[in-house]
Formats: sequence, structure tokens, C-alpha cells
Amino acid sequence: MKAPKNIARRQFLQLSALGVAGASLGFAGCATSKSCCAMKKKIPVGVQLYSVKEDCKKDFPGTIAAIAKIGYAGVEFAGYWKYSATDIKKTLDDNGIVACGSHTPSEMVLSPDKLSATIEFNQTLGNKFIIVPDMSGATRAIWIEKAQKFNEIAAQLAPLGLSIGYHSHWHDFHPVEGERPWEIFGENTNPEVILQLDTSNCVDGGGDPVTELKKFPGRTRSIHIKPNGGGPEAVVGEDKIDWTSVFEICETTGGTQWYVMEHETSSQPLETMRRTFAALQKLGKV
Repeated sequence: MKAPKNIARRQFLQLSALGVAGASLGFAGCATSKSCCAMKKKIPVGVQLYSVKEDCKKDFPGTIAAIAKIGYAGVEFAGYWKYSATDIKKTLDDNGIVACGSHTPSEMVLSPDKLSATIEFNQTLGNKFIIVPDMSGATRAIWIEKAQKFNEIAAQLAPLGLSIGYHSHWHDFHPVEGERPWEIFGENTNPEVILQLDTSNCVDGGGDPVTELKKFPGRTRSIHIKPNGGGPEAVVGEDKIDWTSVFEICETTGGTQWYVMEHETSSQPLETMRRTFAALQKLGKV
């Protein structure tokens, strides 16, 4: 991969993001502390509902109730199964659970005529993180253009208490003109734009989650915790990802506000979410 085009800007953004992360953690800065480990924070855990999409399709209220009963604090949406924002919010409230994100198609965010409806829906839902789940681009210029658009939207959303972000897929780690799209996008977006790393997608694309997290301190306000390398039924801790390092970064310099659990290959999705929660308990994360 080529060296970054603008080293000074990248360093400035990283330092600025570290300041944001430090503020969110309630400390002045890692350099003034005896140990970063002492400043770890407890991060709430949610479920990406794509993991249980068939259950949601059959019985959305019942699925939300089951997730809440397991002990999860939030859910991230990937569709709404024809329910209104008002009805969804009531279901969440009834179960003492919140919206911790929503994967929203790019056209619903990047199109000015649709953005207002997206904002209204998410405000009603009580969701603050609007995440675009997938994009493509064959040139570096296309990715820079996308990054600039995200910067513009982030500025519009900030006064409303909302944020925009981008979720990584495997192809974001395949070089375009010698650079990885994930890094082109990250280096050309402002710190307010969330970089929602998907641990498994990163590995599938040839990347390393720990390396990518270190490149963009303070930017991972939401992260998809998804196992990779342990077989179709493996949960966190039964796979090959270095979770100790991932959690360490998220809980210190990552600026992470939500762990979002996702599993796409289980034959028993809800049971896998129960096993995942139990695994997190053993790791001291819930």
C-alpha cells in the first residue's frame, strides 16, 4: 500500500480523534496516566438484527423481547420489517432496550430528498448512529468524493445529536489504485464520521482488525464484533481473532460506545446470541 497522501492531515485527525475519545471516556489523556488499562470503560453490548432476521420476520416483538431477556442493552437495525418508527420505539421501550444503530442504504442518506425522512425516522426511533452498510468505488477519486459527502452530512446531523458512519465489508480492504478504500475513506473523513469496523469482514478482505483499529483512534464509536475462523457455529473466543487486543483498543483509544454482536452463519440464531452473551460474560464484557 502506498504511503498516505497527506501525512500531516492524517496525524492531525488522529490526534483530534484521540481528544474526542478521551473526552468520551472522562479522562484528560492517556499520556498523563500511569496506565491506559486503568482507564478502560465498560461498553454496552447490542445485537445486529441481521443476525436474527428470520426470527424478526416471523415475530419482531417476540425477537426483541428474547434479545432483551438474554441481557443485551441494544439492537442495531438492518431493515424494519414494515413496522413504523413509533411502533418499533414502543417495542424497544416495553423491553427496556434501545436502538444502538441502524444500517441505512446509502441512497436514503446521500440523496438530499430522502435524508430528511431518514432523520425523522431515526429521531422517532431514538437512534443516534446512522450507518451506511456498503459502498463501492473503482477509483481513489470516487472514495474521496464519498468521504467529502459524508463530511457534509455529518455537519448537518451534528446539531441534531445524530452521527453518520460507514460499515466495512471485505472489498474495502482490497486495494484500489494501490490503496485500500477503507483507509482512503478514513483518511479523508472528519473525526465525526464513524468508522464501524466489522472484524470478520476485515479478516475476509485480508486485513487485520487490530491494525485497522490502531490506524484510526477515536473513530470506532461502534464496532461489529463478529467471529472469524472457528467454523459456522463459533462465537467470540472460539475463533481466531485476537479479541484481547481488539477489546483493549476499543476500551481505551478506540472511542467505542457500542459493541454490536453479529453472527451470519449460525443454524440457531437466537441460541447463538445466548451463547455469545455467555462468552462475553466469561470475558468480563457484560
